[in-house]
Amino acid sequence: MSSTVISDIATLVTNDPSLDGSGNSPLGLVRDAAVVIEGDRVVWTGASSKAPATDNRVDAAGRAVLPGFVDSHSHLVFAGDRTEEFNARMSGRPYGAGGIRTTVAATRAASDAELEANLTRYLTEALRQGTTTFETKSGYGLTTGHEARALRLAARHTDEVTFLGAHIVAPEYADDPAAYVELVTGEMLDACAPHARWIDVFCEQGAFDGDQARAILTAGRAKGLRPRVHANQLSYGPGVRLAVELDAASADHCTHLTDADVDALAGGNTVATLLPGAEFSTRAEWPDARRLLDAGVTVALSTDCNPGSSFTSSVPFCVALAVRDMGMTPDEAVWSATAGGAAALRRDDVGRLAPGAYADLVLLDAPSHVHLAYRPGVPLVAGVWRRGVRVV
Repeated sequence: MSSTVISDIATLVTNDPSLDGSGNSPLGLVRDAAVVIEGDRVVWTGASSKAPATDNRVDAAGRAVLPGFVDSHSHLVFAGDRTEEFNARMSGRPYGAGGIRTTVAATRAASDAELEANLTRYLTEALRQGTTTFETKSGYGLTTGHEARALRLAARHTDEVTFLGAHIVAPEYADDPAAYVELVTGEMLDACAPHARWIDVFCEQGAFDGDQARAILTAGRAKGLRPRVHANQLSYGPGVRLAVELDAASADHCTHLTDADVDALAGGNTVATLLPGAEFSTRAEWPDARRLLDAGVTVALSTDCNPGSSFTSSVPFCVALAVRDMGMTPDEAVWSATAGGAAALRRDDVGRLAPGAYADLVLLDAPSHVHLAYRPGVPLVAGVWRRGVRVV
């Protein structure tokens, strides 16, 4: 295997505190640094002046390098868009179309080729902005065949595939939600489990209540799928505590939290994944990241990229929102978008730049990771390596 050193890095974010001289920063910052790649892995990090000899050299020219972003919550297998719905919402006008059901209809009508072309388009878009690991869900088919199809397509592009048959009750079952839960936990789960790693449920008023969510997640776990939960986005409810009880990897949204919810997260292993693109796109109340961080909760940041409530694939944009409107420091937001996302996927081979981790790196056209929040909206990503190969 050939080796490559990226040298003359002004600020290297490793997310390995042991590599920070002071040991005080969770980002494991190394100044005047270098990182050595061999094959698809990082094999060395440290001072640029001490870098070992390699086959190839890339000069970072005094710019910052950080781990590739880990986007641990997205909905990328869909067709159509909901421009009219967004325009009406932002213009203060009522809108009578079907929300998620609009996307369900378009997705069902699309061919496999059309769905995969859309998926590839948004993945390429995300990669250009530094995302090297992503999770994505089904949830816009809501029939056994359409859900299994979505998962098969997603699995061609990522290992982090989530079965979300329990996104909403399918339109055909509007008058009999119990029968839909039976479908999701039976025939649909049987068809979908072979193509997924995770199972998710939208535990919310108007979607699935606590008992239904528990039944769905428990059935998925019996099939070998690991739970994650859309929890407490629109209102207070049982989602967060259910996630902790079932040792879900992540409770996602976490906008409306009681003290008991925060205590549960702080005392468990479930990551609180915050999705500021959704609040930005709906003018909803921001999650209180500061409250969670001060309680000792592990926090991830993700895009929630979807056509209805958060149509952004930009993790840098979400970092800027989290710093501006959710009480996070730039260091905390960058950690949450890298190592935090990895924790939400229960991974330790991504989201950090230390020996043994995958060589997923982002080179910024800036001397520090702080510029991601300092210069919002500016395309700062100058280079991306995924599994040791430069792809941007």
